[in-house]
Amino acid sequence: MSPGVAEIEAKIRSLSLEDKTELLRALIVELDGSAEDDVERAWLIEAQRRYREVREGKVQAVPGEGVFENIRARLKQ
Repeated sequence: MSPGVAEIEAKIRSLSLEDKTELLRALIVELDGSAEDDVERAWLIEAQRRYREVREGKVQAVPGEGVFENIRARLKQ
């Protein structure tokens, strides 16, 4: 590792967890491209579709606590 990279690493280690996370995301996007944007766009479209279905009465919303009770019951089986 070059001295410059070692110096950068030392500075990164001193960052807060939030800053490290933000830096890591930025580096991943730079290395991998903008696939994250595609995923976010797909989830936004899915969320909008689900919202429309609830508003139009096509599906019935389930309160969050009911969802967690169902999950807990399934995990106990």
